Amino acid sequence: MARRKKKIKNAKKPDTNNKELARQIKKVSEDLYYISETDAEIFPFIGNKAEAITGKEVLKQIKSSAETPVEERDFTEFFAYLTQIQDWFGNEEKTTAQKFSNLKDLLEKNLKNLKVFKVGKIQLDIYVVGLDAESNLMGIQTKAVET
Repeated sequence: MARRKKKIKNAKKPDTNNKELARQIKKVSEDLYYISETDAEIFPFIGNKAEAITGKEVLKQIKSSAETPVEERDFTEFFAYLTQIQDWFGNEEKTTAQKFSNLKDLLEKNLKNLKVFKVGKIQLDIYVVGLDAESNLMGIQTKAVET
């Protein structure tokens, strides 16, 4: 399956308070792909201040229409699939699962109220976001194709 390298736009440019976390996310997710019916890179997502983490807030911050379909998923369940090591895994699969585990740990250590949002239909934008110390929406973003 061909790997797709397509940058996803952030809601804003990083400020000094979250540049370091964005750098850490970028480092931990280097050569890490979210696999669906396509393979998509994972990028840091840096948003603006948010009082609550909701689908409506995510749509607002990514400048999508309020009518855009958005589905909330559980953070732990989302990563369980990505981090669970199966008996049949070879070294490459084990390394990938460990990288996803490291990414999960980094997000949990630095962000609170983590949630996953799938935006769109079939060709989805996925945002795994929480609030940083200044209540900014922050996390990761990727893409998926689900038919």
